[in-house]
Amino acid sequence: MKISLQATMVFGFVFSMACMAVGINGFASLSGAPDAATAADIRGFALFWLFLGFIALAFAAASWWILRSAAREARKGE
Repeated sequence: MKISLQATMVFGFVFSMACMAVGINGFASLSGAPDAATAADIRGFALFWLFLGFIALAFAAASWWILRSAAREARKGE
């Protein structure tokens, strides 16, 4: 199955926003943690999802950069 670079960029951006929303929601729920161990688990969970979101955003940005470079090369060749 082949996915176009444009679709990769869009799906990567959507996935990164979803991951970051889960991470932010995790940090927002820290105040409801009953004890320090649970708060540490929530913090680790939230940091993991934020990290995953930033990685997905980096791949989406790389896809955008490749598309932009290819478009410039195509214009230069005309």
